[in-house]
Amino acid sequence: MSPTNRNGKICYLEMPATDVAKSAEFYSKVFGWNIRKRGDGATAFDDTTGEVSGAWVIGRPASPAPGLLFYIMVDSVMVDSVEAAVKSLVAAGGTIVQPLGVDAPEITARFRDPGGNIIGLYQEPPKSR
Repeated sequence: MSPTNRNGKICYLEMPATDVAKSAEFYSKVFGWNIRKRGDGATAFDDTTGEVSGAWVIGRPASPAPGLLFYIMVDSVMVDSVEAAVKSLVAAGGTIVQPLGVDAPEITARFRDPGGNIIGLYQEPPKSR
């Protein structure tokens, strides 16, 4: 599957890191991101859709409070997907900064990753039958 190339699409992220290997392991373990080496030797990632890629950068401070805030979607097939993701990311070294339920009725939580970045989790609400 090739990525969608369309005007206005968010396609690439640079994420501040204090330890690139630790951040790469965290996102691979918790979210299943593909980790790879670029031609220039930098550690890069592709999300699970293959639509968004990026790399970790050293020497750029993480925002301690949300400025730009992006959310990572979790599997909406499982009923407690955000809860499962929270447990997984805490076990992998992340910390919760906004617990599940604060944005109700939206199903969200926010976490701080090993590089200090604050990122959101989002689960699509179950479809009504």
